[in-house]
Amino acid sequence: MDFTFTEDQVAFRDSMSRFLMTEAAPEMLREVWETDSGRSAELRAKIAEQGLTGLSVPEAEGGLGLGDIDWALMTQELGYYAIPDSLADTAYVAVGVLTALPVGHALRAQWLPTVVDGSARIAVGHPVNPWVADAHMADLMLLSRRTGQGTLALHALPRQAMRLAPLPSIDASRRLSNVDWSPMPHSCFAEGATAQQAWDAALDRGAINAAGQLVGLAQRMLDLSVDYVAQRKQFGKPIGSFQAVKHHLADVATKIEFAKPVLYRAAAALAQGDPHRAAMVSHAKLACGDAAWTAGRKGIQVHGAMGYTWEVDLQMFMKRAWVLDAAWGDRAFHKARLAETLFNPGAPLGPAATLQSCKHG
Repeated sequence: MDFTFTEDQVAFRDSMSRFLMTEAAPEMLREVWETDSGRSAELRAKIAEQGLTGLSVPEAEGGLGLGDIDWALMTQELGYYAIPDSLADTAYVAVGVLTALPVGHALRAQWLPTVVDGSARIAVGHPVNPWVADAHMADLMLLSRRTGQGTLALHALPRQAMRLAPLPSIDASRRLSNVDWSPMPHSCFAEGATAQQAWDAALDRGAINAAGQLVGLAQRMLDLSVDYVAQRKQFGKPIGSFQAVKHHLADVATKIEFAKPVLYRAAAALAQGDPHRAAMVSHAKLACGDAAWTAGRKGIQVHGAMGYTWEVDLQMFMKRAWVLDAAWGDRAFHKARLAETLFNPGAPLGPAATLQSCKHG
């Protein structure tokens, strides 16, 4: 299996990393999160100028026309710099639902250009998430409901049609709401098999989005921990020179390196419409979540109790990892999806399935 990214993919990722390093420093993010909305319109506009909001939008509608594999790189950068995850909910998950509609569909034609220029936020109220992220800022919300015949129907409604109840989160950057709503005339935009297919893909994209951010968070926590142990001294020596500390951080590095190919394989399966993509996505969510949890736990061990405090950057990334681990399906959900495939008589197991030819770039 070839996980080599193209020069264009790597260049775009690197340019986004340099941009976010400057525009999304921890000090700036703290200031944004302490505002009432917890969001920065200025930062959102700058991100749109870089092309990230239009990454998945077809070129004919003003976007870059890229896909799932490209997002596997971008979501790691969003995690590394702790950019609010609702950005990818709009630009990746919601855009995926809209682009599944026929070209010329009114909803698609109206909203995709506004996503590209960064002027619109779209929240996705998928049943797998008990609460909706950034519903308080959404210009449009995508929701689902079963019809009287038991089929799935997708609805698109403006925020003004919602009844929102804000809910606190351990992550200061995460703004959640309980959403109460009722269908409106003409709010249904897809129904039946079409709706189910789009909603299943939204779940997989949401889980891949969270998984990629978890890998980025794990890498940031590892980098912060390495910097800290190189400076902190005990007995006249940097604590990073102690073997026990080295082992802690080596465990994190190993988890990250084992999670990345699982993430990329799942992204490739999603891009190619692999029939077993649900299991691969769930595997990625579990592996990436494990890497982030390990990075947070080991980071706290090498930082000591001060790692929990507001003044230390580690806590920002650790808390984000905790909440994203449960977003778009918690561990129990993804273990169940993975088990359903693995215990099936036709499960894709063995070298022939694992090492099949799969061009990534």
